[in-house]
Amino acid sequence: MVNAVVTPDTLARISTIGPYFAVATGPRPDANGFRPITDLYADPGVLEECVRNVSGRLGTDQSRVAASTLHLGTASRLWSIALACAALTGRVPDLGPDRLRWRLPASGPLDLWLPDVREVEQDPLPALHNTVAVQNLAPWADAVRRVSGVSPHTLRGNAASALIGAHRVLLARQPRTPLPVVPLVRALLDRPPLAGAGTYRVAPAAPLAFRRRSCCLYYRVPGAGTCGDCVLNPKEKTA
Repeated sequence: MVNAVVTPDTLARISTIGPYFAVATGPRPDANGFRPITDLYADPGVLEECVRNVSGRLGTDQSRVAASTLHLGTASRLWSIALACAALTGRVPDLGPDRLRWRLPASGPLDLWLPDVREVEQDPLPALHNTVAVQNLAPWADAVRRVSGVSPHTLRGNAASALIGAHRVLLARQPRTPLPVVPLVRALLDRPPLAGAGTYRVAPAAPLAFRRRSCCLYYRVPGAGTCGDCVLNPKEKTA
């Protein structure tokens, strides 16, 4: 499938990997509630309302916690879709913010809808970096920081952690992809804005072992603990 064309059928197959990989395409009768994702990035009122909804779901009155959780989940959605498509086809869908639509469902991550499918005319690595990190995660982090005060350090860690999570699920569900996943992820972690967000180790035939240098704040949700890659977890002992 490497060097295949990105089509609605391609994205439909990728959507079956898991909820974070799902993206609707083409015309849809149930488009009520979908808005351009640029609204999240540029309209503080829209983002504040979304953060309030997430706060209610989490049972917390700490807006920074809800905003960071929303930021991490949205980054996971974007990385998952783009990374899976790159690994399975050698091509990356154009997830430009002016083309992508979103809505907050009753539960789970953001619903995403791409009415018109097209691909980025670049090789997989620069295409992933451009359509996810540059076009989406940069303005997304700026918006979340302005509205909630979550630190850039935390948001950068969220973006890296989201990529790690996406590659782990992808390797678990699609262990043999035409384009190897781990080299792509390593190269993205070594590039700004992810460079320095954490440390990673490579084990043969296994996902990257990653430890971020920040905390996403989710441990402050009632009843929650720390994530597996959190800086607050005790460091592994070495012989």
